[in-house]
Amino acid sequence: MKKILYRLFEHQNLGREESREVLVRMAHGDYNESQIAAFITVYLMRSITIDELAGFRDALLEMRVPVDLSEYGAIDIVGTGGDNKNTFNISTAACFTVAGAGYNVVKHGNYGSTSVSGASNVIEQHGVKFTQDADVMRRSLDECNIAYLHAQFFNPALKIVAPVRRNLGVRTFFNMLGPLVNPTLPRRQMLGVYNLKLARLYYYLYQQSGVDFTIVNSLDGYDEISLTSEFKVLSNTEESIYSPEQLGFSRAAESDLYGGNTVGEAAAIFDRVLSDTATEQQKNAVIANAAFAIRTVDSSVSIGDAVARARESIESGSARRVFDKFVEINS
Repeated sequence: MKKILYRLFEHQNLGREESREVLVRMAHGDYNESQIAAFITVYLMRSITIDELAGFRDALLEMRVPVDLSEYGAIDIVGTGGDNKNTFNISTAACFTVAGAGYNVVKHGNYGSTSVSGASNVIEQHGVKFTQDADVMRRSLDECNIAYLHAQFFNPALKIVAPVRRNLGVRTFFNMLGPLVNPTLPRRQMLGVYNLKLARLYYYLYQQSGVDFTIVNSLDGYDEISLTSEFKVLSNTEESIYSPEQLGFSRAAESDLYGGNTVGEAAAIFDRVLSDTATEQQKNAVIANAAFAIRTVDSSVSIGDAVARARESIESGSARRVFDKFVEINS
């Protein structure tokens, strides 16, 4: 590791195979926490290259606990995190909204490292027990259109670095890797990123993968469609900038999306969204993200129809029923 760190400190890049080997050795416990922290910190000071990101992804996929759920044609909806906005769990609520609209979802998530509440925090708050059991996941998909994969159960390297990430408390390249290493290798993915440079990096990777994808970035720095500003959409079929007003939404303020100071507060907002008792701004943010996920699954659906389907999922109570059934199956 010393040689690698010196190279990185001299602004050299790692090749794809070198990057893969570093993460494999990290997962095997070959490096101490100080070395891991130093390695991670390099990428806070300079941009990651496509080869480095691809190599890190190769390592995690090589070491993953694989799960074959390909028959469901499901989508993963996730944000990279690290936008320092501490929003409530918008992507996770969008997952259950999409499931409530009748589409299959395989959500890959983790505990929050740069925010109070990650997807795993809010789901665990409701009594869900994480599992590696594919039969439980299939039952969950069959009965409520969604399965959840807790990242640390399927990617040993993520468990090894979790304490370092928590202690650093800032975004790292592991935020970037999470969306790329869903153990089920879903053929459809919707990804939120915190800046356009990162959006372009993912765009290049996704183009090589054969995945049906949508990448979104709110131009004021959110890693999701926040409706606080215009937002960029990159996908297999379009590259566009939308305004909230184009979709029939009013603009939100940053304070409207705040996730609170505890997991309990974030979970309470999440519950209110799915129960259709949240504020208009909270509900609309979830609907907007769910709509573009629906479009990722079926590009023939207009954005107006996708918004209507997402809204119906919440307002009919379907999203809430899906979540309650999910908790029942997974507790």
